[in-house]
Amino acid sequence: MASDTPESLMALCTDFCLRNLDGTLGYLLDKETLRLHPDIFLPSEICDRLVNEYVELVNAACNFEPHESFFSLFSDPRSTRLTRIHLREDLVQDQDLEAIRKQDLVELYLTNCEKLSAKSLQTLRSFSHTLVSLSLFGCANIFYEEENPGGCEDECLVNPTCQVLVKDFTFEGFSRLRFLNLGRMIDGVPVESLLRPLHSLAALDLSGIQTSDAAFLTQWKDSLVSLVLYNMDLSDDHIRVIVQLHKLRHLDISRDRLSSYYKFKLTRKVLSLFVQKLGNLMSLDISGHMILENCSISKMDEEAGQTSIEPSKSSIMPFRALKRPLQFLGLFETSLCRLTHIPAYKVSGDKNEEQVLNAIEAYTEHRPEITSRAINLLFDIARIERCNQLLRALKLVITALKCHKYDKNIQVTGSAALFYLTNSEYRSEQSVKLRRQVIQVVLNGMESYQEVTVQRNCCLTLCNFSIPEELEFQYRRVNELLLSILNPTRQDESIQRIAVHLCNALVCQVDNDHKEAVGKMGFVVTMLKLIQKKLLDKICDQVMEFSWSALWNITDETPDNCEMFLNFNGMKLFLDCLKEFPEKQELHRNMLGLLGNVAEVKELRPQLMTSQFISVFSNLLESKADGIEVSYNACGVLSHIMFDGPEAWGICEPQREEVEERMWAAIQSWDINSRRNINYRSFEPILRLLPQGISPVSQHWATWALYNLVSVYPGELVSASAPRHTALRLPTAVGCQRHGWPLARPHRQPWPIWTSQAAFLLCPAST
Repeated sequence: MASDTPESLMALCTDFCLRNLDGTLGYLLDKETLRLHPDIFLPSEICDRLVNEYVELVNAACNFEPHESFFSLFSDPRSTRLTRIHLREDLVQDQDLEAIRKQDLVELYLTNCEKLSAKSLQTLRSFSHTLVSLSLFGCANIFYEEENPGGCEDECLVNPTCQVLVKDFTFEGFSRLRFLNLGRMIDGVPVESLLRPLHSLAALDLSGIQTSDAAFLTQWKDSLVSLVLYNMDLSDDHIRVIVQLHKLRHLDISRDRLSSYYKFKLTRKVLSLFVQKLGNLMSLDISGHMILENCSISKMDEEAGQTSIEPSKSSIMPFRALKRPLQFLGLFETSLCRLTHIPAYKVSGDKNEEQVLNAIEAYTEHRPEITSRAINLLFDIARIERCNQLLRALKLVITALKCHKYDKNIQVTGSAALFYLTNSEYRSEQSVKLRRQVIQVVLNGMESYQEVTVQRNCCLTLCNFSIPEELEFQYRRVNELLLSILNPTRQDESIQRIAVHLCNALVCQVDNDHKEAVGKMGFVVTMLKLIQKKLLDKICDQVMEFSWSALWNITDETPDNCEMFLNFNGMKLFLDCLKEFPEKQELHRNMLGLLGNVAEVKELRPQLMTSQFISVFSNLLESKADGIEVSYNACGVLSHIMFDGPEAWGICEPQREEVEERMWAAIQSWDINSRRNINYRSFEPILRLLPQGISPVSQHWATWALYNLVSVYPGELVSASAPRHTALRLPTAVGCQRHGWPLARPHRQPWPIWTSQAAFLLCPAST
């Protein structure tokens, strides 16, 4: 099982400081710019953590607002020291790097920072004397600067935003630089001249960069240990250069098989060259390549017995010449991954769960297009089979969803996989901390994408959690997201049905403060709009019934929400639904339960005192719909109205005495042993009707209700103290029952979402 160990003190302090910057580390200068307090001095370990955690919070936490001048806190190296920082996405702009230009950075990772321009290239020069590792992966605009007002020279390439490509920048002066990632750099950047000044590169990533002449790589044949040429269109000339890099320990020539057509095919000869010439090779990735069949041995020649990683038994013929098994071999979306004997400790592929998880782990950070397809395979494994490495799978999917918050394919496949990885079958293996991480990435997906499949998958995944308990730490956020989904203009019925179910569950068993807060968010109004839309369409479906059920729950002992229901034409909708759908028993029960809550509020009862409403309630006393539920709830509404006394009866028809007689008759007709589909949170509204002599019929209804509960459900009641003012009267009223006081009052339980239905709704992206 995953650990529920608490966060370290360092992590808690870092999080608190970042959420309270101007009250802890800094102060606002001119009400805009953050400045570090003059008496604070922070070492590199703390500064690095602050910056890296800040980036994580901005990308993953919905309730965290980035500060425009955050990086100015680290402008003075005399009080702060930055050495290793990882920045990503649109969070980082030119002025942010400029703010820390005086720092002696050793490691700077910039990933998909598309707002960086050529101004940041000049800032990078400030770090040239200390930088050892630099990543500019996906920083597509960093080699662009604003076009010269006088025009641009002929040799400049002009992009659509009136910027020109910088062609004269080189890494001259970066004498300590050993690790460089230029993956997905914009076309037109002169890579060879850019890199020429670097004499001792140990690792180079040129993913997605196309170059017909790779001979320049040989200048590092005595130092380069890692080379990544993902999605580079290779040729025999490239292979001849690669095999000269005899110090290589990691070689990645993989490609995305769906991105474009590559003429190059991997052959037995090429793989043999790698094995013969690259004697130090420990990791090789050839994923996505078309592999000619002469690379593998025939099934008849494969050695029988248990799967082996020994090179001598390899099913891939060229790898039999390896001196030792590889640490990693990338075979994702190749035919070789399905062979029996593969000489590697870790293999990425699509044959089984282990290979798929290895693929997700290897490609998540920089290859979302591959990762989404690997997660789709994991989805099938979790849906059809049993996931044997649940915790690893969950953590990998969570990481992918966090890392690629705005990638639609990742969000679709990831949210679908989470639905199956969090179901009840695996629940005992998951810690509270891990399940909270799942909830957070699901809510991130709901916020970032309004696309139907993502929204549906996220809502279904939330149904796997105990509601409201497990969602309470994000209670306001999840309610706001669900209410936005329930905009009546949206036509997707499946999402509406699931979202209403979730809303109902969220308000079913929470305290009144939570209900009032959700009511102010627009919960009551949203439900009424859904009901109105269904009425116009003359449809009474689950959305209609769930909406009334949710209103029943959110108005329980919350006068403000009851008043909101009346103010927004709730009673008119009640009468219209009753008229339009006279045979819908579940609907009638939910509506009457809600009106029982309204009737409990003394200040609102005068609004129910109309001939039309009283006649409707009186007629429903004789209803046999849903057992006694509709009749019981109608009698409850009238009992509270009767409790106000004869002087409050402000109508001529029907007469009070006539209604009382019908109430007596209804109560007498009910079976005292009836089992009820109802939960109670407190008995207070019922108990109010007992110590009085104004309305005996109200007292009789309350007595019947209590006696029915303690008789039919004696083992399900939870002891609590009875209110003092009813302690003497109650034993007589309930027939000397000696049971404790239950803690629950009427709540309609949320409707279940059946697993078969859920499985039908999940639709990962097709491959």
